[in-house]
Amino acid sequence: MTTFDAVKFFGALFAIMNPLTNLPVFLSATDGMEPGQRRSTAIQVALYCGVLGGVFALVGDALLKAFGIDVNDFRVAGGLVVLLIGLGMLNGHDSSAHHGTTKEQGNFQASDAVAFYPLTFPILVGPGTITTLILYRQQAQGTTELMQYGLVFGAILAMLLVVFLCANFIGKHLSQTARVIMTRLMGMILAAIAVEMIAEGLKALFPALAGT
Repeated sequence: MTTFDAVKFFGALFAIMNPLTNLPVFLSATDGMEPGQRRSTAIQVALYCGVLGGVFALVGDALLKAFGIDVNDFRVAGGLVVLLIGLGMLNGHDSSAHHGTTKEQGNFQASDAVAFYPLTFPILVGPGTITTLILYRQQAQGTTELMQYGLVFGAILAMLLVVFLCANFIGKHLSQTARVIMTRLMGMILAAIAVEMIAEGLKALFPALAGT
């Protein structure tokens, strides 16, 4: 079994849920809101992400077993999804799996409850986030690792909340160049983590690949 690595877990979650690269989406979705409404939406987004992410972390493994899916099958499939998201970030394109298709994005704009849909799901807690939460939760064993898992997820949520609460200020001072550089860098990190997910899954499914 792959051992839990809190640093890699943080890197994967931060790359997918990156508050700064998702800030333009938040600003666009809350365009026209009063400052108080925007702050309220930011708090709701953080709460929804915590609840939805926590649910997948708690029941994800049981859900896989209920459908008869081996965690290594999910690791390969989920790794491919994460890889596509990372490659999309490297190429400057949003993944339709994570951000929705063009038609779905049109429905996003017509929605009043933007805090949950689309900001929480599927933009922040989409397939890539869900895959990462389930796989790293499966690796976390024992009280210490579970505490590290919770702290990492909590830290990401706290960063998300702070950035969205300060959306107006940060949006004015974060240049487009900085956003592009961060997106490309996070895409590279995410792609590397995805390759590792796929490799670990394949080695478990096909022991000959690991030389055993």
